[in-house]
Amino acid sequence: QVQLVESGGGLVQAGGSLRLSCAASGRTFSTYAMGWFRQAPGKEREFVSGISRTGGGTYYADSVKGRFTISRDNAKNTAFLQMNSLKPEDTAVYYCAARPGLMTTDPNDYGYWGQGTQVTVSS
Repeated sequence: QVQLVESGGGLVQAGGSLRLSCAASGRTFSTYAMGWFRQAPGKEREFVSGISRTGGGTYYADSVKGRFTISRDNAKNTAFLQMNSLKPEDTAVYYCAARPGLMTTDPNDYGYWGQGTQVTVSS
């Protein structure tokens, strides 16, 4: 079992940057693939980025490719999402999620979720 706590959200102007962190409890963090998802008002939760257990594999939604970078530090039980060149359409609540085994893009595959952190990008 793992518990997740996100931090790093906030209000930023378009073109700005934010770095989200996802701190995990427990001693088995390296056995979980991690994903970042987001949900804007009135929209479904969508995949943003994922990273494999070792960090050797990453995947991005087309909408964030080239602007966002996912990473993890297994020694510190933390995953990160560096978000650059932010756009107003990136405004959403961002969630980190964990699942044992392989990384996927389907939120239904993830059994562990953080509480979410709000990201607001002003134009």
